[in-house]
Amino acid sequence: MKIYSWNVNGIRAVLKKGTFQKFLADHQPDILCLQETKAERDQVVIEVPGYHEFWNSAVKKGYSGTAVFSRQEPLAVVNGFPHQLASRYAFADELERDSSQEGRVIAAEFRDFFVVTVYTPNAKDDLSRIPLRHKAWDPAFLAYCAELERRKPVVFCGDLNVAHTELDLANPGPNRGKKGFTDEEREGFQNFLNAGFVDTFRKFRQGNGYYTWWSHFANSRARNVGWRIDYVLVSKSLSARVKDAQIHPDVMGSDHCPVSIQLQLPA
Repeated sequence: MKIYSWNVNGIRAVLKKGTFQKFLADHQPDILCLQETKAERDQVVIEVPGYHEFWNSAVKKGYSGTAVFSRQEPLAVVNGFPHQLASRYAFADELERDSSQEGRVIAAEFRDFFVVTVYTPNAKDDLSRIPLRHKAWDPAFLAYCAELERRKPVVFCGDLNVAHTELDLANPGPNRGKKGFTDEEREGFQNFLNAGFVDTFRKFRQGNGYYTWWSHFANSRARNVGWRIDYVLVSKSLSARVKDAQIHPDVMGSDHCPVSIQLQLPA
């Protein structure tokens, strides 16, 4: 099974460019998780034959949002955090925007595992969303994945808006302490690993130079001056079934590129 994740930075934009259709034809994912769709389903002119579609759009129009496309119909799909879990956390930021209303999470249940896609809130240039990330979002998302994992293994993927280590961005020195590379955000990611989840890409490839997001400035993508902030993590019990994990920088259309795993399913 091929599971892909891609922050499209506007589904309507990549459709207009024709890059989404080409990506689907070239890669033919079995499950595709999207982030930053920036649209509701009825705003998108798209036909994806052979796939079941699930969308979670933000209350605010044209902002955030996630989607899941799957060849196999899930047993169940849940948008956002379950109320009982969400009630334990304060998701409002300094402007009283409620990030739990921004269409950032979808969980799809299949026979052997859950697939969860996430678009983690950006800390902002002034780091104003660090308290939200550190005290609410990251702990809540980890608690949710752990809750699901008690039922069956979990694959979670998406734009986590953090570079975990210095190997995950081209210029760690000048970016230390800035959004995406603060101690708090990195700790939030490390907590996923401490809980037993596996960063699938690092199973197969070490070192730097592997990035999933590039700034629009200074020809960053062509020079590969980027950040690895898009991930696929799996429960430890699934790790041996992950036969490959890749980053696809050749797929254009967004400032992010897709990431993927190949998962061997039991008979």
